[in-house]
Amino acid sequence: MSIATRFRAALDGVPEPADPELLPVRLARACARTLGVEGVGLSVGSAGEARVPLGASTGTASLAERLQFTAGQGPCEAAQRYQEPVFAAFSDLQRRWGAFAGLLAEHTPYRAVVALPIGETLAGPGAMDLFFTDESTVPDLDVFEAMAVGDLTSAALGDATVWAPWSPEGGPAWLHGPAARDRGLVWTAIGFVVLTRQLSESAALDVLRAAARASGRTVDDLAGDVVAGRVDPDELLQPDGHTPTTHD
Repeated sequence: MSIATRFRAALDGVPEPADPELLPVRLARACARTLGVEGVGLSVGSAGEARVPLGASTGTASLAERLQFTAGQGPCEAAQRYQEPVFAAFSDLQRRWGAFAGLLAEHTPYRAVVALPIGETLAGPGAMDLFFTDESTVPDLDVFEAMAVGDLTSAALGDATVWAPWSPEGGPAWLHGPAARDRGLVWTAIGFVVLTRQLSESAALDVLRAAARASGRTVDDLAGDVVAGRVDPDELLQPDGHTPTTHD
């Protein structure tokens, strides 16, 4: 059976959501079934800070992406930056992205990650994170098969861009799912911190990340409280308790 046939069968086995915003969740679940991995997360955007999560196969896989963004480092960013697969057993995660490895081990059962670029989408280059609870199973992954599944996923998003209704917010509905909306609050919270603390945008994001890690939260969760007025940007301190240096 071809990879495309297996992926289609897996996709047919995942109920189609009533809300077109949730297409990436359905695709992530089909990817996980096809590749036999514990978790899959899909994201899009330029490498680094502008990454937007689209959806994940499980809540834990979604959390793993948020932890990676909270750490400000990880294999997904590397896969997008260099446009090549990144294989990371737990020792690799500890060596290359120690902050992320610590958060991943503390909050999830995952102990290995494979990050793959999945081609260009309307919103920029896509990426697919595969999460493993047993790092010894990573060598069993067929990377060519995984890349083919990534291409099929990217093609499905492209088809939806052409044929599915667009969101009133602009762009295809799959760009505006719950995970993407939560990440959007981060950019709004950054603006609050910039105005309140007179910092650069990058320094404001550093403040949010540090405050989130210090409180055992994700940046996305903390940003929601900042935007809602439940957390004062002036009270966001670095882990050492000092106020960040004002940007000149």
